[in-house]
Amino acid sequence: MKLHELRDNSGASRPSKRVGRGIGSGTGKTSGKGQKGQKSRSGVSLLGFEGGQMPLYRRLPKRGFNNPFSKQFAVLNVGAIQRAIDSGKLDHNLPITNELLIEVGLVRKTKDGVKLLGQGEISSKINLSVASASRGGKAAVEKAGGSVTLPELKPKQHGKGKRRDRISAERKAERAEIQK
Repeated sequence: MKLHELRDNSGASRPSKRVGRGIGSGTGKTSGKGQKGQKSRSGVSLLGFEGGQMPLYRRLPKRGFNNPFSKQFAVLNVGAIQRAIDSGKLDHNLPITNELLIEVGLVRKTKDGVKLLGQGEISSKINLSVASASRGGKAAVEKAGGSVTLPELKPKQHGKGKRRDRISAERKAERAEIQK
C-alpha cells in the first residue's frame, strides 16, 4: 500500500446533502424547510418562546435545592449482616470493614461510605467499622456485645478569618481548663 492509495472504508463518510438543486432532487426549492416563515430562516431559536407571553418555565415557581455537602451512603441493615454470618459469608471474629462488605456482596458501592441501620435482629458479637450508623443500628450491635467504630468528626470551624483564629484559640484554652 502506498500513501496515494489510502482512502476511507466504504460508508465511513457520507457525501453532504445537496439542497436546493432542482425539483427532481427531492430537496429543491425550499431545501426541505417547508414554506416561508421564521423557522425556515437560519439562526432561529424558538425553544421555550411563547410569542412574547411569559413562558411556562418562568411562570412556575422555583422549587427544590441540591445540597452540595450532602453525603450518599450505601445503606446496610443489621439483619443483612446476621444473615451473611449465618450463611458463612462473613466471619464474626474478624473486624468488618467497607472493603470486606463489598467483597462479600452485602454492598455494591460504598459511595461516601456505609451507613448501618437497625432493621432486623443480630445475635453475633461483631466489630464493625463504618462511616455512619443510626442510633438503632448501633444499639442493636452493642446489645449483642459487639462494637461500632465511626470515624472521628472534624471540629467545626466558627467565624471567618481572624475571628475564626480567635474563637479556636479561646476554645483550645477552654478545653485545656476542662482537662485539668
